Amino acid sequence: MVVGAGMVAHRFVESLTSRDTDGRWSITVLGDEARGPYDRVGLTGIFTGKTPDDLALDAAVLDHDRVRVHTDARVTKIDPAARTVTTVGGSLHSYDRLVLATGSYAARLALDGFDHQGCFVYRTLDDVAGMRAWVAKRSAQLGRPLRGAVVGGGLLGLEAAGALQAEGVSPFVLQSNERLMSAQLDLGGAKALQRLIEARGIEVRTSSVTTRVDADKTGAVCGLELRDGTWEAVDIVVFTVGVRPRDELARTAELAVDPRGGVVIDAGCDTSDPAILAIGEVASFDGQCIGLVAPGYAMAEVAATRLLGGEAAFDGFDTSAKLKLSGVEVASFGDAFAETPNALDVTYADPISGVYKKLVLSDDAQTLLGGILVGDASAYTSLRPLVGRALGGDPAAYLMPSDLAPAPQGDLPDDAIVCSCNGVTAGTVRGAVTEHDCADAAEVKECTKAGAACGSCFTLVKKLVATELAASGKEVSNGLCEHFSFTRAQLFDAVRISGLKTFTAIVERFGTGRGCDICKPALASILASLYSGHVLEGELATMQDTNDHVMANIQRDGTYSVVPRIAGGEITPEGLVVIGEVARDFGLYTKITGGQRIDMFGARLEQLPAIWKRLVDAGFESGQAYGKSLRTVKSCVGQTWCRYGVQDSVGMAVQLELRYRGLRSPHKIKFGVSGCARECAEARGKDVGVIATEAGWNMYVGGNGGFTPRHAVLFAEGLDDDGLLRAIDRFLMFYIRTADRLQRTAPWMEDYEGGLEALKGVVFDDTLGIADDLDRAMAAHIDNYEDEWAATLADPEKLKRFQSFVNAPDTADPTLAYVAERGQPRPATAEERSSGAVLIGGTTLAVRS
Repeated sequence: MVVGAGMVAHRFVESLTSRDTDGRWSITVLGDEARGPYDRVGLTGIFTGKTPDDLALDAAVLDHDRVRVHTDARVTKIDPAARTVTTVGGSLHSYDRLVLATGSYAARLALDGFDHQGCFVYRTLDDVAGMRAWVAKRSAQLGRPLRGAVVGGGLLGLEAAGALQAEGVSPFVLQSNERLMSAQLDLGGAKALQRLIEARGIEVRTSSVTTRVDADKTGAVCGLELRDGTWEAVDIVVFTVGVRPRDELARTAELAVDPRGGVVIDAGCDTSDPAILAIGEVASFDGQCIGLVAPGYAMAEVAATRLLGGEAAFDGFDTSAKLKLSGVEVASFGDAFAETPNALDVTYADPISGVYKKLVLSDDAQTLLGGILVGDASAYTSLRPLVGRALGGDPAAYLMPSDLAPAPQGDLPDDAIVCSCNGVTAGTVRGAVTEHDCADAAEVKECTKAGAACGSCFTLVKKLVATELAASGKEVSNGLCEHFSFTRAQLFDAVRISGLKTFTAIVERFGTGRGCDICKPALASILASLYSGHVLEGELATMQDTNDHVMANIQRDGTYSVVPRIAGGEITPEGLVVIGEVARDFGLYTKITGGQRIDMFGARLEQLPAIWKRLVDAGFESGQAYGKSLRTVKSCVGQTWCRYGVQDSVGMAVQLELRYRGLRSPHKIKFGVSGCARECAEARGKDVGVIATEAGWNMYVGGNGGFTPRHAVLFAEGLDDDGLLRAIDRFLMFYIRTADRLQRTAPWMEDYEGGLEALKGVVFDDTLGIADDLDRAMAAHIDNYEDEWAATLADPEKLKRFQSFVNAPDTADPTLAYVAERGQPRPATAEERSSGAVLIGGTTLAVRS
């Protein structure tokens, strides 16, 4: 029986079921939330476009034949003598062994007004939903932007402040002591962090204690009082003053509980009752309860091992932490406060650039004990595994900017923890290569789970894998595939310089064999980037993946979706009418996308040209939603309509989308243009984000996915229109030329030697001497743009590809049926749909070559 259905409970179930090959244990999970386990660490992602479903943990773990899960099943009583638990409603469940994974709850302050409308804690998805609903409701009521207070300046408080800011609230942070993140940072690091936070427009007040929250006559929060007697007007208050273990069940069951809270456990995660274990934030080990996920995962592994009859022990808390706030890098690890006797510390500080770094060393300056990184945490993944070990180089080399003193690259010992979330050592990563024949980092991640949680260690994992492959005598290839030994960037240059324009000629000169589904689409993209040829022109047609091949997105049921371009989200009433008529006449399901477009689902292959014609005749063109190219440029309404707008964001969004439409690239590209700092277009979540200021346009780059979501970082400030376009031109074209296959802008920037500053040099200072070439390449793309839909409609040979049956091109697939989805038609799954199908006597036959 597992009481609790959070991240640690999920890990425990996964560990036990994956190793219980004899089927000894069946598991019942009782969770008190209405939803299954989700990533509480990633809660802030909800404010940058993620949905609750995006945070959901792997459902397959709980969808096991020996696992039963009950949501909305809060446990009210544990009876250790009878070995039963009782849930709300009186349901009784018996157990042989019980695992308490009830976690913690947000701490409450003993002050008047804590429960006024508009007061929140920041702990669950329900908390986030409540905050967002309140902001929307209250700002509409008051007719102005809201002002918000975050009480508590720890890691969670700063994330909450960023979340409020993302919702258009002007936040300020109240910290009761003299420094932010006081559990992780010393005074120097905290001051550097405060400057960075304030530069983001978030006010910070240290040594400020809240004594009362006031409400207006409607019961809505209107202000708060501080200990020094000052009063601040606020419209929302978020309390992030720590967490407390949820140990109330343990107390009523008379388990041993630490005086400071938490169920007392030993190194085996056993409580004072031999049939009950405790893991995660509810467990107190050596008098401590720690609100971090990595120790909880370690406890989950220990508990599972013990239940399977193995030997395992929890060896203490890893309190390493990394701040997840857009544009602010902070990390703390090991003995960050130099509490070890005779410890030494080496510090580097650059207040101008907002960087503060400190390493704590043993008294002989050889062993790394801990550290603090503010403003630049790039060394975190390589330093944290070395805690307690010889540093292996000059400490200053780890702290100085990489262009002045490259950090030493020593080998990690086998027992060094590489992935703290999953407790994976360097030896385990190496063993995945040597003992389990993993051929790359992705396979090692699947095998060991290194990098599968927060993903911050994956760069280190890739380096370890490459080194081990080389040490094992195995070939370490960066080649595109077995047919090309070049990387994508090398192949791009080879094609550009040689002037070759067909796959046959390219593979004959630079590769081997006949190509595959890796190199063919990659080369198709390269050729489209260089020469702007139609995707279905000649040999190019055989190189495209499914979506590009039909210029539409294939759906799970075999039908296609059609997405016309709606530049900047701006559309005329006449255009809306046409889209509505097309969707109605062809029986398509319609949906507004997150990029301000209208997606029409359920089109059959033979219907696509007829749908395109209706749209093209009305002035629409392909939105390239199917391609690795520019997808959308999202915008707010800007100064034309919004009272806060300072620039014409819609006009700029339209200009950008029309300028870069059809631009093929290593991966999809998304833009956002916000008309003011309130950021309604969520520009800092895009590959290229543009935010209007009174001084001009601020340009952000590198916001997207990868192994973890990334926020865009500031690239330039105060650009005029021409300067902005020139900077984006060069940034995009350089990305297209140098990125790996299917590499998005965020990991490309991280991998590029010299990082952000080096890229700025390429774009603004022409450090590589290629700026004119990049400008010419973009100008050629703009001049040669052709709408792929219109070009296809004008070419009878291309149109032959769009038929369900080769012997009956105008016949619809008879296996297709329709069902309703919230009142709109949606095609049901067909057993077989193929462009090579033949219709015989009403029966569909697939013809395969």
